[in-house]
Amino acid sequence: MKQGAQGSAGTGGAERDADLAVGAVRVPPQMRASDAARARAEAGSGVRGEHTHSEVPIPRPVVQRASVRGQILDALRTALVTGELRPGEVYSAPALGDRFGVSATPVREAMQQLALEGAVEVVPNRGFRVVERGARDLAELAEVRALIEVPVVLRLARSVSVERWAELRPVAEASVRAASSGCRATYAEADRAFHRAVLLLSGNEQLVQIAEDLHRRSQWPLVGGSAARGRADLIADAAEHTALLDALITRDLDVVRGLVGGHFAGGS
Repeated sequence: MKQGAQGSAGTGGAERDADLAVGAVRVPPQMRASDAARARAEAGSGVRGEHTHSEVPIPRPVVQRASVRGQILDALRTALVTGELRPGEVYSAPALGDRFGVSATPVREAMQQLALEGAVEVVPNRGFRVVERGARDLAELAEVRALIEVPVVLRLARSVSVERWAELRPVAEASVRAASSGCRATYAEADRAFHRAVLLLSGNEQLVQIAEDLHRRSQWPLVGGSAARGRADLIADAAEHTALLDALITRDLDVVRGLVGGHFAGGS
């Protein structure tokens, strides 16, 4: 991500144009409340030259702002994983808006979501600072993830059918391909997808959401980038996915236990 010039939040038509520049999705046409009220009043008063009882006012399209915010949030999460948003640095919403070609509003909303997730912290009158994390933070996350996921995976290893495990083969192979690309952001998404697919077999949606939040946090780079993972590390990590799946299919609980525990110890 290249550093852009300091910008300011657009308003009115300029802001809408900026939102559309990143592919905001239009929702099905809807009539605004004020339009509907005016149409009823005109129909009741018999105003000539306007709508009749058989006519329907032309609806005005509504831009769905949530789609813009979601796209910006995804882009910011990618920038966090790749290290483009550097730990300790402060970024303003207007400047980031210039980079993405949007107004400051959806950027600010996305950053506020990242603040809730613990990725950034608010700096009054300046913007958002990327949280600095060290090896201790990563180790604590790995410990919590292991406490949650290891017992669940071992329970599933005893109860889930071979056929259900086999259905996850494409997900595991997709993570291997993502690792081969060498792109940390691409692999991070594929890595979460595999773990999510395994945990979804538990039928516990709350567990899946909590585990994924912890997993996402564990993928943020450490301060100084000292723990940046190269392509070989990603490939080795993805290989554990396929090895784990093989062990789950053969119901080799000892191998499952060793692989799952070691996987978290490696920070995956």
